[in-house]
Amino acid sequence: MTIISLFLIFTLSLSRKAFLASAGKDPPPRFELIHRHSPQLSEHEATAYSPPKNLSERIRQLIDGDIARQEMISRRLEDRRRRGRIRKASEISHHRTFNGTSNIVKIPLRSGADRGLGQYFVSFRVGSPPQKFVLIADTGSDLTWMHCNHKGENCPKDGLTPPNRMFHADASSTFKTIPCSSRTCKVDLQDTFSLSMCPTPVTPCAYDYSYFDGSKVRGFFANETVTAGSIDRRKKVRLKEVTVGCTDWANGNFHNADGVLGLGFGKNSFAATAAKLFDNKFSYCLVDHLSPSNFANFLNFGNTSKQHIQNMQHTQLILGELNPFYAVNVSGISIAGKMLNVPPEMWHIHGAGGVILDSGTTLTFLGEPAYAAAVAALRAPLEKYKKLGHVLGPLRFCYNDPRFDMADVPQFVLHFADGAKFVPPKKSYVIDADVGVKCIGFASAGWPANTVIGNIMQQNHLWEFDLANHRLGYAPSTCDFHSQF
Repeated sequence: MTIISLFLIFTLSLSRKAFLASAGKDPPPRFELIHRHSPQLSEHEATAYSPPKNLSERIRQLIDGDIARQEMISRRLEDRRRRGRIRKASEISHHRTFNGTSNIVKIPLRSGADRGLGQYFVSFRVGSPPQKFVLIADTGSDLTWMHCNHKGENCPKDGLTPPNRMFHADASSTFKTIPCSSRTCKVDLQDTFSLSMCPTPVTPCAYDYSYFDGSKVRGFFANETVTAGSIDRRKKVRLKEVTVGCTDWANGNFHNADGVLGLGFGKNSFAATAAKLFDNKFSYCLVDHLSPSNFANFLNFGNTSKQHIQNMQHTQLILGELNPFYAVNVSGISIAGKMLNVPPEMWHIHGAGGVILDSGTTLTFLGEPAYAAAVAALRAPLEKYKKLGHVLGPLRFCYNDPRFDMADVPQFVLHFADGAKFVPPKKSYVIDADVGVKCIGFASAGWPANTVIGNIMQQNHLWEFDLANHRLGYAPSTCDFHSQF
């Protein structure tokens, strides 16, 4: 499966009381995203990864994951365009806030990577009483599912190896199947690969969900209660009526995870479901990918702290056009204060280009015209340094010169069409690839292709997704959870 840069341990706890109470009375839920390379994953044997032995091995693993994910993104968006499935974002972004309150959900995230779906795992508790699972967090899909047993019928089929853990639906008092005759099945879940077969009105709504690496899952939809911890560790919170998939057949590489958490933009994705209950906003903050494991990343639902609002810039967030991805309207790139000569169609989402933000991709992938121009401009002042004798996958321009001085790296700026500018730190695009080795951290996406702003480019910033107002906010941040909220 295509599972990329962030593995997210997502300790989710949301209660109706927390939703309806005014902010400040009850502690909001907290979510922690844990990078695949984090030692914390070793606590979950089913999803344990062998930690990289050194920095170069770490980068190679990240690159392998990126290549797989870029193929997935390219094929998914090409297929979406071909079928003409462009949906209006108003269908899923305009929801009222309960009692006019400003609730906030907070989730810590740690640095890691994988091979296609996303780069975080989440600890996910579902059902009443809660049953605990470890899911892959995927910003590129909108289906949340677990291996599942319902009425003793959903055992692994076709000779597949039984999963490590299964959700026992019959043991949950809040498990409710979604009928195939319902509008939810026929309309709302259509883009989540719901099937048209409906032998009886009460037959559960079935799905056959395919990932573009060939992995597939089959099962049926249900509504369930999700439970997680909060900032106050003594309290739990519950989120009711969450659409989940009860998977009874899976074929592909899910790295022994218990399922997938869908964080893409979609009517029934977990991200949309949780955001609409917390001011229609969510945000995340990613620390430097080489930070020690005790530095945490965070995924938050609700309003951003006043501290960051003061320093935050905003630009248009394009929703519903390239589902399940989050797109932005870019007008160009400048390096050392000079705008690059790049064809305008590079940035047009209705054509062959467009730009998306993806926390599941490590590097930033530029369409070939922009990549060639950007690399040429970055290389010019670095010619005096000794180059590495070989390429590191898509990292074609690397230097292993002890004299290398980051002060010689020109400033990269991403310009948005509405005048906003994103100025990343230099370490976000000239990256450490090995001891004593630095590489220009862009990769070519080819052409035609979408440009993908990866998580290294996003690091050391807080990113706020305002779904109601179609607005993306961003501000420099240390991503220190305790000082932010």
